[in-house]
Amino acid sequence: MRTFPLCTFSIVAHDPAEVAWGVAVASKFLAAGAVVSWAQAGAGAVATQALARVSAGPQGLALMAAGLSAEDTLERLVRDDPGRAHRQIGLVDAQGRSAAYTGEECLPWAGHRLGQGYTCQGNILTGPETLDAMATAFESTPGDLAARLLAALRAGDTAGGDRRGKQSAGLLVVKPGGGYGGDNDRYLDLRVDDHPDPVNRLAELLDLHRLYFGSTPSEARLPIDEALARELQTMLTRHGYYRGPIHGQWDEASIAAFWQFVGTENLEERWSPDDAHRLDPVVLDFIRARF
Repeated sequence: MRTFPLCTFSIVAHDPAEVAWGVAVASKFLAAGAVVSWAQAGAGAVATQALARVSAGPQGLALMAAGLSAEDTLERLVRDDPGRAHRQIGLVDAQGRSAAYTGEECLPWAGHRLGQGYTCQGNILTGPETLDAMATAFESTPGDLAARLLAALRAGDTAGGDRRGKQSAGLLVVKPGGGYGGDNDRYLDLRVDDHPDPVNRLAELLDLHRLYFGSTPSEARLPIDEALARELQTMLTRHGYYRGPIHGQWDEASIAAFWQFVGTENLEERWSPDDAHRLDPVVLDFIRARF
């Protein structure tokens, strides 16, 4: 099978306060996130690209999980790779120490930037300004690791990015027990595999992830008073969930209809009959925008 260089730009990072590791990537290459991005809570994260050696992802994680630093892991991966001149790798380990490698035969412009808790790398870029913009954005953006990784990716995309164009993007974040159901570490794994504007589409997916899986403090939830009950009953009637009178009483029939709506829209993380008489404002904004 003939292989083609995975020409791309990426950032690998660790957030010690959040106890999270992640990778963000964009490329003129189909489904780049499926090849480039690797992360394991408590071990670290890896981006493998250019003439990507996919096995460097799981091998790098295994070495760091065994206690090797990012630098020592990188040395081992490069030393044992006969195709190292064509490879590009970025790593952060469990403590957030970073290391990166750009082979001398990676297509220009190619290079990497190391920072505290992160590394940016890219090949076939418009120039070094892509990585400079990514580093600045990551360091200056507030918020959680996902927000900072996305900001870096957007900055790189705006500064020039892959000089061949755009096709795919991915965002991977892991944290202990952070995955769906709490029995795995895959907090967030979003991919745009083929799209004319993949980084901005990825941002839209991150917003959806926050809608479906985020949480609002109990004290910030809104009481469902008469006016809000009428608004919800009107929406539920219009879309076939509720057949009772629109009287502003948030009664059992209204609650049952709304629970059916919540199940259809996958909003169970945001509302439950256990707290039936209050509403997450994020859900209300979603309803008003969409319905």
